[in-house]
Amino acid sequence: MKPVLMLMLGAAAVTAAHAAPPATTSLPDRQAQLPSSPKLEGQEYLIPRPLDSIPQGAFGDKVRLGYQLFVNTQQLRGKYVGNELNCVNCHMDAGRKPNASPIWGAFFAYPAYRKKNDKVNSFEERIQGCFTYSMNGKAPPSGSPELVAMSAYAYWLGMGGLMDQYGVAGEVPQLDDAELLKGGKRDDFPAPNAIKAALTVDARAQLPGRGYPAIPKPELPYDASRGALVYQAHCQSCHGSDGQGQAIAGVYALPPLWGPQSFNWGAGMHRVNTAAFFIYENMPLGKSIQLTPQQAWDVAAFINAKERPQDPRFEGNLDATKSRYHKHDGYYGTTQDGVLLGKDAFPVFPATH
Repeated sequence: MKPVLMLMLGAAAVTAAHAAPPATTSLPDRQAQLPSSPKLEGQEYLIPRPLDSIPQGAFGDKVRLGYQLFVNTQQLRGKYVGNELNCVNCHMDAGRKPNASPIWGAFFAYPAYRKKNDKVNSFEERIQGCFTYSMNGKAPPSGSPELVAMSAYAYWLGMGGLMDQYGVAGEVPQLDDAELLKGGKRDDFPAPNAIKAALTVDARAQLPGRGYPAIPKPELPYDASRGALVYQAHCQSCHGSDGQGQAIAGVYALPPLWGPQSFNWGAGMHRVNTAAFFIYENMPLGKSIQLTPQQAWDVAAFINAKERPQDPRFEGNLDATKSRYHKHDGYYGTTQDGVLLGKDAFPVFPATH
């Protein structure tokens, strides 16, 4: 079984980066610039086991379902997904690729406190946030088969890779649903003794390649007009001159980057820094590190200076939403090309505003 690779930017979701859990809240956005693990020369990355080694039986069925939902999240369109994105658009190689926010890195980084919603989030809640924001959808309910399956897939990738790295033979130990949904950053997480001896809980949460590596600040302030030229030269052949991606027989192989079918104003990818980190490392598809840091910042600005679905936390006052949740590198609530972004944003799913 081979992962679907013909997909690009969009869903966000899980570096220590993207969206928040589903609850609408009036808490201020105190979240600092998004953390990123450094990319070091000669660094050794976790290598997940091949997908054809997923075991048979009930646990393996959960892992396989999680993989299928990850690469084809559109099968949940209208139920939990409200745009044309798939998780693999932001988490490359079916969530396996280091420095592309691999899902195995995220699993071992939760539970974790997040300033974005001022609480400790389980891994399940982290995925719920991706549906709410990056997928412009609705969070699956706690304990749902979809969340269990995606958690099982993330765990299986990560634990299998760690077992191989530290010489632990055999199948990945099966966990019950409750253990999977919590995530792996906890003292009572049932890891093999060899892994516990080699890696502390914090070390497992900081596995090399877990996020999008930070790139240098641009020499010039990032600029959307310069980014338009970068987009024309490097991006529009896949995503279209209008940024709406490419669909074949109604199925998007290459995702929309703005507009009604892209991620919403609450997704982490709308932050210029997050998008720049992702683009520099992973775009164009299959051609890592083709742009200069300046070009990556500029084209990220161009993409994110376009209208998209509303921030689900919006309660009718654009200035209040901007002040509360958008104190970071972004364009929400600013005027670009004569358009006040967020004023006439596209609907969230479900369309409650």
